[in-house]
Amino acid sequence: MPGSTDKTLIIACGALSHEIVHLIRVNNWSHLELTCLPAKIHHTPAKIPDAVRRKIHENRAAYARIFVMFGDCGTAGLLDKMLEEEAVERIEGPHCFSFLAGNTDFEMWTQDEITAFYLSDFFCWNFDRIVWEGLGLERRDDLAEFVFANYEKVVYMAQTEDPALQVKAREIANRLKLDYEYRYVGYGDMKASMQQIPVTVAISN
Repeated sequence: MPGSTDKTLIIACGALSHEIVHLIRVNNWSHLELTCLPAKIHHTPAKIPDAVRRKIHENRAAYARIFVMFGDCGTAGLLDKMLEEEAVERIEGPHCFSFLAGNTDFEMWTQDEITAFYLSDFFCWNFDRIVWEGLGLERRDDLAEFVFANYEKVVYMAQTEDPALQVKAREIANRLKLDYEYRYVGYGDMKASMQQIPVTVAISN
């Protein structure tokens, strides 16, 4: 049963909140609204399906449509299984790095870049909080070499052309003792998916 408004709610990872809000604002997509789960939930991917389901149940009555902006994100297909049960669609792609770069391009890159550690704008700005502290390396920074031993380079996939972020990304690569590469990718398939969300006319009782 459709909700009481003509709006679509996007349920997204907090790592994408700034980008989604920006796209809604600059494109005047007034039919889209956003709610997020904390980005740190990626440290426990098994919790993602139930957390997204709760968001769906909490908001379904108020919206004409719900769209999920999560990749599979390590749930091994459980997120898609839950979304099929709830009849809710999500963006295509295994994770946000893939759909931000564009799933086709990212799949092509990873055929030759299995040793690359990727950063987006969010993960660049929040590297210390989400990655370094999330892995406990602020307590044992001597473990960083072990944790990142199989990586050869940091690839910063930028959504914005921000010189300060480029400096930060290079500092991260230097800290991890990895090579550095910068790529401007913009919003990739995320923007395209948001463009395709239709305006739904609310049905009054």
